[in-house]
Amino acid sequence: MSDAAEIINTVKGQGDIYLPKTIQRNERLARGLVPKLARLAGKLPFADDLAAAYYAARDPLTPVKAKAVLFGAAAYFVMPADLVPDVVVGLGFTDDATVLATALSVVGMHVKERHRALARKLLALPEPVKDPG
Repeated sequence: MSDAAEIINTVKGQGDIYLPKTIQRNERLARGLVPKLARLAGKLPFADDLAAAYYAARDPLTPVKAKAVLFGAAAYFVMPADLVPDVVVGLGFTDDATVLATALSVVGMHVKERHRALARKLLALPEPVKDPG
């Protein structure tokens, strides 16, 4: 989509910021992320990365294109239709992990320590131990 078409296909989001409609749609889908993460957090080795990506996507300081990628990854996680159904033992979340890893490889520099701290708080994870040396 061209930049002009993207501007035409915008809606007013939180904080009166205009966002492309696809970001708004993915943000609506991603709202189901927190309840699903709460149910599955102990079973997902990438739960903290997913929650941090979600918080980065909701951050007004994150660039719009990065938001689109991060919301897309979060929305894929909560979508009921998956490439590999989540109920398949051993393989169910591999596609979700791959989508998240790809998203973080592209826009991971926008996931800041403040987002990771919020993710740890949400998932009741301990703070990392700082190296004294």
